[in-house]
Amino acid sequence: MQEGKLLSFVKGLATLLETHPSEEIIFSKGKKLLENLIQSYDWLSEEFCKPHPQYYQQYLLYADPLDRFSVVSFVWGPGQKTPLHNHTVWGMIGQLRGQERSADYYRQPDGSYQADQSFICEPGQVATVSPSTHDIHVVENALSDQTSISIHVYGGNIGRIERAVFDPATGSEKLFVSGYANSVTPNLWNAA
Repeated sequence: MQEGKLLSFVKGLATLLETHPSEEIIFSKGKKLLENLIQSYDWLSEEFCKPHPQYYQQYLLYADPLDRFSVVSFVWGPGQKTPLHNHTVWGMIGQLRGQERSADYYRQPDGSYQADQSFICEPGQVATVSPSTHDIHVVENALSDQTSISIHVYGGNIGRIERAVFDPATGSEKLFVSGYANSVTPNLWNAA
């Protein structure tokens, strides 16, 4: 793993967050930092690219010690998808390899959730989520024959945040904490 590229991203985002920027600035300047990170994938170790045969994997790459943000590798096998879920914090999703389909959902007057149009995220593109605009969605691997990988950056340690999954038909919610699939995290400061 080329630790330098990920470390450079982490330093850049930490420096940006020290200014206490608005979400709009995070999504503008932070998005540029993430776009730079996902220009290539030679920096991401194969250990954090492994799909699971049944469900997507969420590998922690970095958690800020002040819980201001986390960086996570999401690995999607063919046909894998999330349930309808929220985040409760801002997020940026950068497509590293493959393609992902995402559909935002909005609560209806009867309590159910209805999908807006879905969109495909291609390599190099960055999408956002936010409780203030659109925090509830379903994401899936858009490719039926290969693995897709995205790099997610959240405004907190997403693996420790209590969130919810929703039944689209009834709107009922179930709380969960996602955790992470990896047993070790990368050493960003290892120059070897």
